[in-house]
Amino acid sequence: MSAITASMVAALRAKTDAPMMECKKALTEAEGDMDKAEELLRVKLGSKASKAASRVTAEGIVAAYIDTASEKNEGALIELNCETDFVSKNDDFLAFGKRLAEMVATRAPADVAALSALDIDGVTVEATRSTLIGKIGENISIRRFKRFSGGGKLVSYLHGTRIGVMVEYGGDDVAAKDVAMHVAAMKPVALSSSEVPAELIEKERSVAAGKAAEDAKVAEAAGKPVQSAEIVVKRIEGSVQKYLKEVSLFNQAFVKNDKQTVEQMLKERATTIKSFTMYVVGEGIERRTDDFAAEVAAQIAAAKGA
Repeated sequence: MSAITASMVAALRAKTDAPMMECKKALTEAEGDMDKAEELLRVKLGSKASKAASRVTAEGIVAAYIDTASEKNEGALIELNCETDFVSKNDDFLAFGKRLAEMVATRAPADVAALSALDIDGVTVEATRSTLIGKIGENISIRRFKRFSGGGKLVSYLHGTRIGVMVEYGGDDVAAKDVAMHVAAMKPVALSSSEVPAELIEKERSVAAGKAAEDAKVAEAAGKPVQSAEIVVKRIEGSVQKYLKEVSLFNQAFVKNDKQTVEQMLKERATTIKSFTMYVVGEGIERRTDDFAAEVAAQIAAAKGA
């Protein structure tokens, strides 16, 4: 068998972008045959990707892209997930996220599946993702994206890489940027009270009703007067209206001047907000809590049984 030299390993790494040790192992197994080694690597990296697929990806980044090279006013916000915060800082992972955001904006895929099928540097996005999984050693998933193409001007704001906001607007650029930063800080769920999702309103009404019922029990146990049904209904609806003001963008106190609402600030600066999207990395994903001792015990048991 021919000797595996450092230059051979470097050449294989340049072709596949796989880790050095994986390249050396593949060349050794292939007895120095570069083409066979490349084939072996692709099989192994694909295997790594499939093994990683079941692992929870609750860390990652939000990336944004606005097509400033044309007058189309197209942009995109995307969330790319991984398993650990460490990998979310990896240069290749970050570059992949930025490239995906650009592809969503300029090539308009309908959904994640359509994005995964697009070509990127001669291979599909899905193949690129699998290769990156093999290289990094962690599961990577494209969770969601939002594409903007409504004709309004666009502005984005990234708070680090974990919170991303894109705003579609008309009017003053600085005011729109302020709104994007406000959204990242105050996390509204809709532009106005009338646009807050019905399920969120009902959830808040249920919470208020439960609190009113608990207060009635406490009052009754203490021998104090219990509020009438009419007062309870008004109290519940008051709580709901307070909630709507707190979560609708236009009704929120502006972060840079809490003496005025966002709506008042926008009117003052002749600016309109058409829509916004905010992504927070891992929001809504159930993180797995590992029992390390149990995991080690399970691995030992599996090894004994092998």
